[in-house]
Amino acid sequence: MEWKGRRQSDNIEDRRGASPERSGMGRNPFGRSGIQLPGGGSRRGGGLSITTIIFLVVIYFVLKMMGIDMLQLLDDGSTTSSSYEQSTGQGQSSAASDEMKAFVATVLAETEDTWNGIFQAEGETYKEPSLVLFSGQVNSACGLASSATGPFYCPGDSKVYLDTAFFQQLETQFGASGDFAEAYVIAHEVGHHVQNLTGILPKFNEMRQSMSETEANQMSVRVELQADCFAGIWGKYTEQKGLLEAGDLEEALNAARQIGDDTLQKRSQGYVVPESFNHGTSAQRMKWFKRGFDSGQMNSCDTFSGAI
Repeated sequence: MEWKGRRQSDNIEDRRGASPERSGMGRNPFGRSGIQLPGGGSRRGGGLSITTIIFLVVIYFVLKMMGIDMLQLLDDGSTTSSSYEQSTGQGQSSAASDEMKAFVATVLAETEDTWNGIFQAEGETYKEPSLVLFSGQVNSACGLASSATGPFYCPGDSKVYLDTAFFQQLETQFGASGDFAEAYVIAHEVGHHVQNLTGILPKFNEMRQSMSETEANQMSVRVELQADCFAGIWGKYTEQKGLLEAGDLEEALNAARQIGDDTLQKRSQGYVVPESFNHGTSAQRMKWFKRGFDSGQMNSCDTFSGAI
């Protein structure tokens, strides 16, 4: 996907590296015991004897009189080495982090262009969502969530939440690499925002209160597949702009395949439980993304009528 040099959305909240209080974590994320520091004080545990201490002190002052400061040498060596390693590592990490933020902001901007145009054509106004970048855990209007939750949309504050570490997981654990695969994930969550604006999501959340778990899962599948279809519509508009490169569509379809309920369950437990599906099978997710991509029309994304 050719994304560099294009407009970036201003609707980005970068909460990565936020304080524990801000991200919803406790003050001591390492647990009650905290970090164990090495202690000294027990001779039986290896403490130095008085004779040894006196000997070391004498050696130190003798060397000092010769113009050699061992403490300074040790300090300089360790500080120089650690400072170099730290600055180099932080520089590389910061550069990768900045590029990831730029990528996410660019994809979000492309979804804004797509949905602003579609809503305007219908005489409606598209209210753009915010996208929150976080690491570890985050507080939202939908409650506290961790990275294990995966990317999600919260209708309570109309925000998409994304820990970009998920993209690494998408590649290494699920076998779905590529920037358009990552863009598909963002576009899917924005698809839920579109559902929220059009009343689909509020209606589902109201109906599920009186549904059994199995019925709610079945309805959830239809909601998720429609978000896939909406992501496909965005993909169509992106293609029309000439931004897609060879293999991009295949990247998105592969991502849809790898995160289908049946594929995930087979990978994690070796068998599938269809009544527990809540996002759709691999075949269904690929089908509805492709349908949106092929048509570019919202009326082709009716997942609530007939078979899916």
